[in-house]
Parts: sequence; structure tokens; C-alpha cells
Amino acid sequence: MSFSKNYFAIFVVLFAIEACIALFVHDGFIRPYVGDVLVVMLIYGFVKSFIELPVITAVVCVLAFAFCVEFLQYLNIVDKLGLSESPLARTVIGTSFSWNDLLCYTIGCLLIVASEKNQLKKQS
Repeated sequence: MSFSKNYFAIFVVLFAIEACIALFVHDGFIRPYVGDVLVVMLIYGFVKSFIELPVITAVVCVLAFAFCVEFLQYLNIVDKLGLSESPLARTVIGTSFSWNDLLCYTIGCLLIVASEKNQLKKQS
């Protein structure tokens, strides 16, 4: 375990962007699609801030986590946990399953891999 200032900075910036999207954007593209692409990047940045993992391992773990949360939405987990009246829980966990979300998470993870590969190429 170690702390990476760079990944933590990425996490903080993406968290701020996601918060702005959640609070102020109510459209049919940015909130449902761009937000889902960015959320896996946010989680990746958080994980890499504290844990040294190979890129592929971290990406696979983040994607698996995102898929699990999405499938919990399919099972109406927010309602089953008694959190249906909580706007925070409904926003963070989500309330509706979508195959498009799974696609967005996958695209986000592919963008992470491409970005990390590009960064490695620049360093060598």
C-alpha cells in the first residue's frame, strides 16, 4: 500500500465533475452516459491512490465492482435496504438496471487502459 498524489488528484477532479453532473445536469446524454463512463475512472483513481496494482488488475476489479452494483440495481437493492427515500443512496447506488450502463462502464475501463498505455509510452 502506498499513497499516489497523482491518482488522488484525478479522483478528486472526477468526483467534483460527477457531483456537478449529479446536481446540475438533467439531460439525456451527459448524465446517463458520460457520468457512467467517468464513474469507473473515478473509482479507478481512488483505488490506485492507495493500492499499487497493475493496470489490468485494477481495471478488472473496478469493472467487476461496477457490474455488481448494476446487477444489484436489477435486484432493487435500494428498496430492499429500505433506502428508497434517501436521495443520496438513490444517486450513489442507483435504482434502475441498464445494459447501456454496463457498456458505458466497459468504455470507461477501455479508456483507462488506453490512457495508462499512452502514459507508459510517454515515460519510456
